[in-house]
Amino acid sequence: MQIEGKVFIVTGGASGLGEGTARMLAANGAKVVIADMQDKGEAVAQDIGGVFVKCDVSQEADGQAAVAAALKLGKLFGLVNCAGIAPAEKTVGKNGAHALAVFSKTVTVNLIGSFNMIRLAAEAMAKNEPESTGERGVLISTASVAAYDGQMGQAAYAASKGGVVGMTLPIARDLARNGIRNMTIAPGIFGTPMLFGMPQDLQDALAASVPFPSRLGTPEDYAKLAKHIIENDMLNGEVIRLDGAIRLPPR
Repeated sequence: MQIEGKVFIVTGGASGLGEGTARMLAANGAKVVIADMQDKGEAVAQDIGGVFVKCDVSQEADGQAAVAAALKLGKLFGLVNCAGIAPAEKTVGKNGAHALAVFSKTVTVNLIGSFNMIRLAAEAMAKNEPESTGERGVLISTASVAAYDGQMGQAAYAASKGGVVGMTLPIARDLARNGIRNMTIAPGIFGTPMLFGMPQDLQDALAASVPFPSRLGTPEDYAKLAKHIIENDMLNGEVIRLDGAIRLPPR
C-alpha cells in the first residue's frame, strides 16, 4: 500500500509516538486525522495540514466522529492506535488494595479504546475499492513490552497491553476476507512525554538498560516501523517488539 493520497487516523496523535507517526504520514503525502483528548492536537494538525478531532477512544460516539472526519477527506485506508495511559499501582500497596477504578480505566482506554477504533475504522475500510494488492486498509495498534515482562506496579498496564497483543491475530483473521490487515507494535523504553516527566537520572538509567542501541527509543523509530508495516502487505496478524533487545526486570 502506498501512503501518498491515503487518509489515516492516528489516535494519540497530539504527542509522543502518535505525533511522530502523524508527522511521518503527512510528510509522505497522507491526509491525517489526529484523534486525541489533548487540545494541542489542534496545533499539530494545523502544522501538518491535517484535521483534529477531540476524541476519547473508549467512547463510541467519539470514535464515530473521528471516522466521519476521515471520510470527509476521502477513503479511509489506515488507522494507527497510539492513545493510551500508563498508571502504576501495586496489587496491594501501602494504602491497601489496588484501586479497581484505576484498573478498569486502564483497560477501558488501552484495550477497549483500541478495539473501538479498530472496529469502526474497519467498517469504513471494508467499503473501499481494493488496491492492486487486494488491500482495503491497514490497522496498527500499540502494545508494550510490558505485555510480556510487566514490572511491579504494572498489573493494569500489562493486562491492557496483553489484551492488545492477544486480539491481534483473531482480528487479522476476521478481516482477512475484507482485505484489511491488522498489526501491533510493542515498544520498549521510549522517550515520550510520560517518560520525560521522570527524573533525569532515572531516564539515563532506563536508557542504559537497553542492550543495543543503549538509548531511549524515539517517536521517529516507531514511525519508521509503522511506515514499513503500511507498505509491506505481507505483514499481518503479528506483534513486533521494537525494544533494542530489552527484557524488563521485576522492578
